[in-house]
Amino acid sequence: MQANEVKSFLEEKLSETLSQVQVEVEGEGCNFQLNVISDELVALSPVKRQQSIYAHLNPWIADGSIHAVTMKFFSSAAWAERT
Repeated sequence: MQANEVKSFLEEKLSETLSQVQVEVEGEGCNFQLNVISDELVALSPVKRQQSIYAHLNPWIADGSIHAVTMKFFSSAAWAERT
C-alpha cells in the first residue's frame, strides 16, 4: 500500500461528512503517519477524532494491508503556522 492511496482514500471519505479536510500521509507498506488538517475534527474529543479515521481504515487494518497508524490533528491555522 502506498501513502498516496491512503491520502486519496481518506480525503474522499472524510469530505463526504466534513466541509474541509486535508490529509498528509507519510510511510509505506503497512505503517503510516497521518497529519489530518480539519477545523471540524480538531473540535472533537481525541477519541472521536481517531474513531472518525479508523472507521474508514478498519477494513485495511483487518486484512493486514495496514498494520500501524499514528495520527496528529491540526486546525487549518495551526497547520499554516507549521509550514
